[in-house]
Amino acid sequence: TFEKLKIIYILLKEGLEMNQIRNVAIIAHVDHGKTTLVGRLLKYTNTVDIPDNADIAVMDSNPIEHERGITILAKTTSIKYNGDTINIVDTPGHADFGGEVERIMNMVDGCVLVVDAFDGVMPQTRFVLKTALEYKLKIVVVINKVDRPMADIEKTEDEILNLFMELDLSSQKETMAPILDTIIEEIPSPNVDTTAPFQFQPSMLDYNDYIGRIAVGRVERGTVKVGDTLSCMRLDGTTKNFKIQKLIGYYGMKKIEIPEAHAGEICAIGGLPDVEVGETFCTPDHLEALPRLRIDPPTLQMTFMANDSPFAGDEGKFCTAAKIGDRLFRESQSDVSLKFTKIGASESFLVSGRGELALSVLIETMRREGFELQVSKPDVILKEVDGVKEEPFEDLQIDVPDEYVGSVMNLVGTRGAEMVNMDSDKGHTRLNYVIPSRGLISFMTTFMTLTHGYGMINHAFKEYRPMVKTQIGRRPVGVLVSVNEGKATSYALQHVEERGTMFITPGVMVYEGMLVGENKFDRDLAVNVTEEMPKNNVRSSTKDQTIVLKAPMKLSLEQALDYINNDELVEVTPKSIRMRKKILDTNTRKKYEAHHPEEFGIKK
Repeated sequence: TFEKLKIIYILLKEGLEMNQIRNVAIIAHVDHGKTTLVGRLLKYTNTVDIPDNADIAVMDSNPIEHERGITILAKTTSIKYNGDTINIVDTPGHADFGGEVERIMNMVDGCVLVVDAFDGVMPQTRFVLKTALEYKLKIVVVINKVDRPMADIEKTEDEILNLFMELDLSSQKETMAPILDTIIEEIPSPNVDTTAPFQFQPSMLDYNDYIGRIAVGRVERGTVKVGDTLSCMRLDGTTKNFKIQKLIGYYGMKKIEIPEAHAGEICAIGGLPDVEVGETFCTPDHLEALPRLRIDPPTLQMTFMANDSPFAGDEGKFCTAAKIGDRLFRESQSDVSLKFTKIGASESFLVSGRGELALSVLIETMRREGFELQVSKPDVILKEVDGVKEEPFEDLQIDVPDEYVGSVMNLVGTRGAEMVNMDSDKGHTRLNYVIPSRGLISFMTTFMTLTHGYGMINHAFKEYRPMVKTQIGRRPVGVLVSVNEGKATSYALQHVEERGTMFITPGVMVYEGMLVGENKFDRDLAVNVTEEMPKNNVRSSTKDQTIVLKAPMKLSLEQALDYINNDELVEVTPKSIRMRKKILDTNTRKKYEAHHPEEFGIKK
């Protein structure tokens, strides 16, 4: 909520020209309220008519963004305030999408840093502020959710001030005016030359089926019109000429076709279908490339493949590898952090992204669009430097009630983590670690169970380091695997559930090799969940008794991806999420396990 705001200070920078344009990015840790703030600004300036009882997060146009309450892709908008134009970029807050935040810094002249009064400074707060300061941008700090129970404004102020000092470097009103006034007064207008030869650098990408990729960025100098011929200075040093087909500006929630764009304005240029982030658009007679933008490489990869389970094609519209490949291509046109390659002559693709959440959002989007596919367990992308294998490491911050600290420390310790700091206050403890990224795979489900849902995790990419020579991230228990195909029965389940916890209920269709439950022990167990009650002529005193079963364990898509081991897959359809073994046949699978025990965490 932004009913009460507290602007605590402004990082001043003198001597820059002020005029009627301001380019500003809203930055924060995930769920600290960036998109809500943008919605409030749109409503306050009457740019967008948002009813009082409507969802204020209007910038979250993706259904998954609404459901999860997070911004997945950066979005631009523009408002008018007291005769001035404020171009606003709403940025993602989750670490998986941090690359977009870095590129957007190249488009703006200042940032509004939003910090939750309860959470205080979080890992992504540090990352986005550090990035903004590296670009020498002005910062307007807003403490949000000050009316939240247990909000600690003074503590949050101290954390922010300490963060500014660490990175070298007040009044409260129920209105949006202080933020807008401060943006106009303190964030400089673009220091540009509208008469110089045209220059533009894409910091983001959009996509259109008719004209291909659309470059989004700020006009660094000069003026451009629809129909002009420009030269694109490629990242590989080559040059390609093209004609501008579309110029797009932004106002409120609308994309508006415009006849021309001037230096300092944020706009989108269409006409070069294969444009890449970081290239330079300029006039053919003044070829001058801008410095390259830093684009962090993907750190996580998964295999996407056509569904080949016995139930393949029953629930989806798009089931072939060709359809999956086309969809991945379209996604890669607007998401520069996503890379994919076809694996030989198979019907599989190796898909790389910035994190598990980013890839799971893509899978969920495809599922809702009617795709059927299977995906493997996420795995980190390794590098080799001077003959030494290196893996990505992350800063990990954990907040838990004191009673769970010991258990959590034991859990994190088994995953190659190194403790950096530990603070305890008012019954809660904050633990800071540096941990291999693969130590976080399959971590969340176990962590939430261990802390009974009271634990909080935040992490951000730190750097590549020599690989930890420890097996981490493997599920500590085995699974119950169906030995046949058919409909699960109450009679069979009442006997099988003695072995562990079920994933299914009576009436669910299963197939051989499908995971139907979790075993109590650390070995997989083949079970029959389709067995019918024997029929005979003997009258039983218990005949009419109702079979009572325990509630099954229901896993979401993210939980399923966390749960599976390397010899398993998640089958995703528009209606179902199933887990299965890669090798479905029970006898074949047992023979393979006997000959390759190391792949299953079994000591010879």
